[in-house]
Amino acid sequence: MCGIVGFTGRQQAAPVLLDGLEKLEYRGYDSAGVAVSDIDKNGEPVVEIVKAKGRLKVLREMTDDGRSVPGTCGIGHTRWATHGEPSVVNSHPHYAKDKRIAVVHNGIIENYQQIRERLTKEGYSFLSATDTETVAHLLDKYYTGNPIEAISRMMFHVRGSYALGILFRDRPGEIYAVRKDSPLIVGRSDQGNFIASDVPAILKYTRDVCFIPNLEIVKLTDQEIHFYNVDQEEVEETFSEINWDTEAAEKGGFAHFMLKEIYEQPKAVRDTVSPRIKDGCVDLEELGMTGEELAKISRIQMVACGSAYHVCMTAKYMVEQTARVPVDVDLASEFRYRNAVMEKDTLVIVVSQSGETADSLAALREAKKRGFRVLGIVNVVGSSIAREADSVFYTWAGPEISVATTKAYSTQLAAVYLLAIGLGRARGVIGEEAEKEMTAELMRLPEKIERILEEKERIQWFANKFSHSKDIFFIGRGLDYASSLEGSLKLKEISYIHSEAYAAGELKHGTISLIEDGILVVGVATQKELFEKLISNMVEVKSRGAYVLGVTSYGNYSMEDVANYTIYVPKTLECFAASLVVVPLQLLAYYVALGKGLDVDKPRNLAKSVTVE
Repeated sequence: MCGIVGFTGRQQAAPVLLDGLEKLEYRGYDSAGVAVSDIDKNGEPVVEIVKAKGRLKVLREMTDDGRSVPGTCGIGHTRWATHGEPSVVNSHPHYAKDKRIAVVHNGIIENYQQIRERLTKEGYSFLSATDTETVAHLLDKYYTGNPIEAISRMMFHVRGSYALGILFRDRPGEIYAVRKDSPLIVGRSDQGNFIASDVPAILKYTRDVCFIPNLEIVKLTDQEIHFYNVDQEEVEETFSEINWDTEAAEKGGFAHFMLKEIYEQPKAVRDTVSPRIKDGCVDLEELGMTGEELAKISRIQMVACGSAYHVCMTAKYMVEQTARVPVDVDLASEFRYRNAVMEKDTLVIVVSQSGETADSLAALREAKKRGFRVLGIVNVVGSSIAREADSVFYTWAGPEISVATTKAYSTQLAAVYLLAIGLGRARGVIGEEAEKEMTAELMRLPEKIERILEEKERIQWFANKFSHSKDIFFIGRGLDYASSLEGSLKLKEISYIHSEAYAAGELKHGTISLIEDGILVVGVATQKELFEKLISNMVEVKSRGAYVLGVTSYGNYSMEDVANYTIYVPKTLECFAASLVVVPLQLLAYYVALGKGLDVDKPRNLAKSVTVE
């Protein structure tokens, strides 16, 4: 969602802010702005705001790359519209009355209308249609010279989620920040101190960061950082070192971050799997659960959003087959509201790349409130889900910049494979020999992904033929249905082509009426027991005029009798096939979008980390 950067130090702030905002462009935005604190020619403190609609380059041009906005302390923001249309007046930062406070905000203030009405009666005037401006005026109302007190009082009156960066005009050189449910980090260096929505924004300047705990306030000067709880008491927090470098957040010669991250999948999967396999067996010691506790699990409840939900769909098949534990899968946005019936000894697994996904975080808190153990599968160390879950299983994908997830998805798959095997062994469903066979094949997956990438030109050629399609359908059965869901999502989110995925057995229950001459249908078929049935479904759609693309494993050459074009992936154990078939589906989506001339890394209306409902 929206991006926040703040800097106070011993160099001009605006160029640093613009540089940081550029690193957050992947989050999606429609406008950008900066606010810089300085002393004017009369010796009076001022806060100057400059904002622009559109891409960051517009703001760069307006400010001469930041040189025309002097001052060594400031905050910046890229906005993704929620309240009020994309416009200069609705973009951030926002002033409070008399321009004595400036605020940037990521999140949603749920009761902003009530606050707005109350403040209007008290004489406050609103320029924008945003919820953020209510926060600026509320801070103004409570500010009597103590910023921490004003922020604390504001927090008691605001409902919703927020990460805030705040400048007080009479406090030059100081930045204040606070978070509730929306991500925000603090960074420190010899040149000054930072706030940001995400690590890439400040990685050029520091690797020494603290993930601000929920409901904490931070005060930054050029040399000091202080943390406070909501009761205005100073507290101590720990910093950690980011162990990936700036090159990991750069394109490295690739045309797009998405393509770079597709190519990083072999390493990401290897990094996720290798440390968890010892002497051919899965080591789940990091979960803090004994073998007896794992064996006692009676049911698993998985919750996630988007691509992570598709990982959970894959996990359902894998865990139920390998460990014989029943698995329920819910969209996090549905689970948090449906008052699910869960039996004793249920393990709740929350899957999220960022660890900050609003609905997934709310689902986690609901599960913990009801007394269930929660395992988080996340990619970001120190993220909210990582901190609040009882156990954490990290996916070592490194920074993922493109909005459309690729390597994070693949590492999440690897994580659930490891969990399924470890759980199966703990419950006595699989023996040591079977476990070693599975882990050996897991270790071979990165090499097999590399082999698929070597044949990307065949996929690119095919994609160019269908870049102007209006509708594309994906079909599969079992695990292949879960893969079809991900392939369809990847295509629609970056190419804007209407795409749907269906369990192939449902075709005759209405879906087949949508098939007409020339429409592309992608059939995914890797499961031996279901292969012939999927072939029959492909015959059904082809007989109605569809152009059929088959995606299957080497050896299933009868696919060519039905499909107009076939993409093969290396053979693997059927339970791991999702990790291989997803790669050509990612490349298909990428090259279709590229053929349409679209911005692959920043698809319209989408954001990388969805931190609001």
